[in-house]
Amino acid sequence: MPGSSGLDGMERLLPPNARRTFLKQLGLGGAALMIPSMLMEACGSDTTTGPPGGLYNLDFGTDAGILNYAYALEQLEAAFYTQAEATPYTGIATNEMNILSDLKQHESLHRDFFKAAIGRGAIGKLSFDFSTIDFTSRTSVLATAAALEDTGVAAYNGVGAHISSADYLLLAGKIVSVEARHASAIRDLINHEAAANGFAGNDVVNSTTGLDNAQPPSVILPIAATYITTTITVKNEF
Repeated sequence: MPGSSGLDGMERLLPPNARRTFLKQLGLGGAALMIPSMLMEACGSDTTTGPPGGLYNLDFGTDAGILNYAYALEQLEAAFYTQAEATPYTGIATNEMNILSDLKQHESLHRDFFKAAIGRGAIGKLSFDFSTIDFTSRTSVLATAAALEDTGVAAYNGVGAHISSADYLLLAGKIVSVEARHASAIRDLINHEAAANGFAGNDVVNSTTGLDNAQPPSVILPIAATYITTTITVKNEF
């Protein structure tokens, strides 16, 4: 995986076709993560409650509960980009279609990674309702994509310190860095010229610390529930 120095700036300066190549290479090198068998065994026990009726209660006192939280968000993003690719918005440019397709590939890789890593303790396939999104509208699709990516980054940052396994923390760190580049790419499409709330705007980067925002599950889950119809609750939240 490439070092982080200068990469955000590099991506910003790339023309559309080169930016797409950058994202594709990132997906192959950063998102297609190997899953050591010992990790799968460590998180394979069923510690997630999923009673009849489509409700999941995630135990945040375990790594499995936290990883299932990330898995739920990756399912959401993968489902969104799958729909965006299947029904392209009106007048979509080729480079924009390519970027959305690449992001779908990344999110699908992330989703499948978590499912395999969690093993038999993984939650099931979630249900979604995207009826509030106008998939024919560039503004609607890109605004939703930006919101999902920004929320994903803040979600990972909000739980990272509570992952007990160093191996899982390392893998989560690799995935959140990819999610941040997704957010940057989408924001670049929305605001190609530097502007307020651009790819590193103060709405997502703390102007005092220079760090990305971090949000707890109590903030993230209600936002995700805009589109996730399966009920997800948590216990032992920090």
